[in-house]
Amino acid sequence: MRKIGRFILITGLIFILIQSAYTQEKLVLTLEKSLQIALAQNPYHLAAGERVESAESKLREAAAGFLPVLNGQGMATLDEKLFVLEFPSFIPGQPPQKVEVDFTRDYQFALSFSLPLFTGGRLRSGFRSAKYNLQASKEAVRQSAHITVFNTKRAFYGYLLAREFVKVASEAVDVAEEHLHNVKTKYEVGMASKFDLLRAEVQVANLKPQFIKAKNNLKIGELSLKTMLGLDLERDIEITGELKFDSIEPDLKKNLAKAIRLRPELTQLNFKRKMAGEMLKIAWAAHLPSVALSATYNFWGDALNFRNNLWQNYYTVNLVITMPIFNGFVNSARVAQSRSAIREIEFSQKGLLDAVKFEVRQAVLKIQEALETLHSQEKNVEQAQESLRIAELNYAEGLATSLDVSSVQAALSQAKTNYSLALFDYVMAMAELEKATGLEGGIG
Repeated sequence: MRKIGRFILITGLIFILIQSAYTQEKLVLTLEKSLQIALAQNPYHLAAGERVESAESKLREAAAGFLPVLNGQGMATLDEKLFVLEFPSFIPGQPPQKVEVDFTRDYQFALSFSLPLFTGGRLRSGFRSAKYNLQASKEAVRQSAHITVFNTKRAFYGYLLAREFVKVASEAVDVAEEHLHNVKTKYEVGMASKFDLLRAEVQVANLKPQFIKAKNNLKIGELSLKTMLGLDLERDIEITGELKFDSIEPDLKKNLAKAIRLRPELTQLNFKRKMAGEMLKIAWAAHLPSVALSATYNFWGDALNFRNNLWQNYYTVNLVITMPIFNGFVNSARVAQSRSAIREIEFSQKGLLDAVKFEVRQAVLKIQEALETLHSQEKNVEQAQESLRIAELNYAEGLATSLDVSSVQAALSQAKTNYSLALFDYVMAMAELEKATGLEGGIG
């Protein structure tokens, strides 16, 4: 038995070590993997999901209103004052006779039953309102998922952009240092001036802070993505992917139609409008009578002894009709509140529809702008690279100055930066269009 116990202990320790090593393993993140983790772990999205649980509970509560109610009650009398009856004396000159009468029972048990028969539609409207609330809550969760996906893409693409900036800054430093080396070589043989050497050294010194800042922004981008995914900030991750684009010209009319049909905010407001309509019906139903069936059964005795003839019982079955007569104009106030809520939602629907159309048009315009910028900057990068090659050759031949080379280097860095920014703007504009049209956008 001891050997078996040791074996189990050792096996358990090995399993724990393997699990620990597995949890510390580097997490490789693609865009698809990031979206899956965000939807599973982002605390704000998980909080939105709890609204559905609450709405389902409210629906069950509304359905319970149609069912009968049965209650039991037990009571034991701890102390009492007896009722005293006074009778006149039948003997002249004698005082009246007092008799104590016990009208209570020390132990009482009761069962009560009630069932609503007619409520003027209040129960039915309450159930429908709860059902619409559940559907609206599901749309709110779908909206939360779209926002989570969009923010995750922004964090993921932001990291890729920061990585591109690090690459551009690193290349700029390498090119400047190579040029500084060439200037030093020429200076040593008297083919370059001290001014050219100082200018090249200053150029390298100016580029290094930009490189340091780019690397720091890359670390911040990584932390931002971890926070969005709900990961431990100390977790070791590797982010794979690149900024790229497929030249797509979105159709404005089709995307507007999709947005009107699919946006969760619009469908959510539609369900809220139906909820307000049911609340108006409930307010009107308060003017109508209600009918309920009720019954009680009582069982009582003076001693907690269940022998025969020591306990008495009785029951009643009642048809209860309640007719509202006057309640201080509360019902009319509730009707006015419900009507105002309906009008408020109708105005909100119009405003939201206009906002949705604006978002779609804005996203389409951003995509078109990014595409035009990409096409122009792609050509500009090629030209800047060729200009730098020619400038370096001319400087080596003495046909260009160090200032000419530095200017071309700066132009190349700016062209690469503009191209990376245009790529980022394009992929983010596509993400905005997916969110604006209510498409799943990577939700799987």
